Amino acid sequence: MLLEKDALHIYAALLVQIAAARLSNRSLGDLLPWFCVLGFELVNEMIDIVRGEESRLMPWQVVSAVHDIINTMVLPSVMLLLCRRAPGLFAWSRNDPPDGDRE
Repeated sequence: MLLEKDALHIYAALLVQIAAARLSNRSLGDLLPWFCVLGFELVNEMIDIVRGEESRLMPWQVVSAVHDIINTMVLPSVMLLLCRRAPGLFAWSRNDPPDGDRE
């Protein structure tokens, strides 16, 4: 079973964001991993346009590229904002009891 192109963009974006955060030793709330995703996506779209069969840039290619960029950046943007505005959602402690053991 093959994944749709939109799904691949989303999965790749999350993998790039997580890998960039890990390799740079920064959190997902830092802008660097987000900009890495954006950079990869912009290069990907440029490659798609250059590899296209058209000899010049067509309006539909611009619309398609903008769609892909927005679709790819939504989830990394949500992750960035959540990590910055609600960091407690991603924090856990080894000392916290499991959910069933709370009094």
